[in-house]
Amino acid sequence: MMELDQRQFHCPGYYIRAVSSRFEAEGAASLRHRVFVQEQGIFPLQDRDAIDPVATHLVALSTCAHEPDQVVGTVRIHQDSPRLWWGSRLAVDREFRAVGRLGAELIRLAVCTATARGCDRFLAHVQMQNVPLFRRLRWRPQHEVMIHGTPHMKMEADLSHYPPCADPVTGWYHRARPREPRP
Repeated sequence: MMELDQRQFHCPGYYIRAVSSRFEAEGAASLRHRVFVQEQGIFPLQDRDAIDPVATHLVALSTCAHEPDQVVGTVRIHQDSPRLWWGSRLAVDREFRAVGRLGAELIRLAVCTATARGCDRFLAHVQMQNVPLFRRLRWRPQHEVMIHGTPHMKMEADLSHYPPCADPVTGWYHRARPREPRP
């Protein structure tokens, strides 16, 4: 019997949507812990903070037979003051980073959701290695800051490129296309 290499198998698509079940909330929390505590070491024990209870959490879900299978990406958004929103804790599972656009789709849903809720300004502190992605998505750099001992760029989204998404729980389905290897 031939063994399958799991790295060669990718699901046909992903749901990008707001968390609406315990399974999704726990999957997002687990993914954040793996990325920010275990993999990157930014936080010593856990990355949860006072923003989590008031934030809207968004997820990218892999699918199996078009049914949600596992949380493979997450981000959270919250309103800091009237009409000012922030995105934070963007994470994509290491095994799914080669799947094109998962991070970009989470960013898009984050800003579109905030826009539908009256956002006039959307900001994020972005790890330096992710600044090129955000620039491609029409974000403007503001200035560099150190957060938890890690350099970040404070960035602002150009809201004219993000139409409102009034129903983030429905979100959308993103058809998978593996990223082409870079030369």
